Amino acid sequence: MQKRKLGKSGLEVSALGLGCMGMSFGFGPPKDKQEMVSLIRKAVELGVTFFDTAEVYGPFINEELVGEALAPVRDRVVIATKFGFKIDPGAARPGGLDSRPAHIKEVVEASLKRLKTDRIDLLYQHRVDPNVPIEEVAGAVKDLIQQGKVKHFGLSEAGAQTIRRAHKVQPVTALQSEYSLWWREPETEIIPALEELGIGFVPFSPLGKGFLTGAINTDTQFEKTDFRNIVPRFTPENRKANQAFVDLLGRVAQQKHATAAQIALAWLLAQKPWIVPIPGTTKVSRLEENLGAAPIELTPAELRDIDAAASKISAQGARYPEEMQRMVGR
Repeated sequence: MQKRKLGKSGLEVSALGLGCMGMSFGFGPPKDKQEMVSLIRKAVELGVTFFDTAEVYGPFINEELVGEALAPVRDRVVIATKFGFKIDPGAARPGGLDSRPAHIKEVVEASLKRLKTDRIDLLYQHRVDPNVPIEEVAGAVKDLIQQGKVKHFGLSEAGAQTIRRAHKVQPVTALQSEYSLWWREPETEIIPALEELGIGFVPFSPLGKGFLTGAINTDTQFEKTDFRNIVPRFTPENRKANQAFVDLLGRVAQQKHATAAQIALAWLLAQKPWIVPIPGTTKVSRLEENLGAAPIELTPAELRDIDAAASKISAQGARYPEEMQRMVGR
């Protein structure tokens, strides 16, 4: 597996990471813990060194899973986790945002225990908290870095101005946001700002929450607790319209003797050398398929053709329900 550096930070990770959220949260009931431990360890065997989790996934059980799975190989891997929500363990969903410095420090102590480790390699603010100046957030993480509890600071779904302000207080190693062939908004302001500042980019949902693999059609029924049931982009009529992206990927995949998922990931890898997608999966076969994207090289002509074809397709439906949409891009 090729390695990449996240911006100028010197943090080196595998070219593709593994998003672990869906093993415990978001896409139906949590999967069998021992099966997921095996999957994460299989990813390590296959060369993945970058694993993404968050306290809110579950809540808490995803960090516990990742901690257990990676404990035997802790020094060979990079673990990323996130803070920023108010979590009431009895509630079905988080009770709003909380990035007060005292709360960040409490969360980190709890995350370290669940992750069975003495340091968090990359700590992201999960969503920008409008009630806490980003300078205070960056200052709190800076303190944790000085104490050795955290190695690198990241932001998730932050706007360009917020990134700049945070970066002045504590250099930001990586921004995590959604980016894929069917969600290209980061190309306008975010990617140029990251390039200028020397910050890495970690796209989540690089396969469009599974849609770009071609495994989802208008008839697909999701589990009742699957987050995609409330995502406007996944209504049956929008799935039908968005199928054009899958067809485009399928045509390129045929030419390259690859799969649609592999082309979607190879396309992201080709955008910048400091982009590290984190596709998630709960199946070993999909893990192997996704990692097969790393060696695929799309030529400049192929990339131009993909861009020209994609520019004629307009993605239908918002990527989040309205109340979640308000939390992004601040």
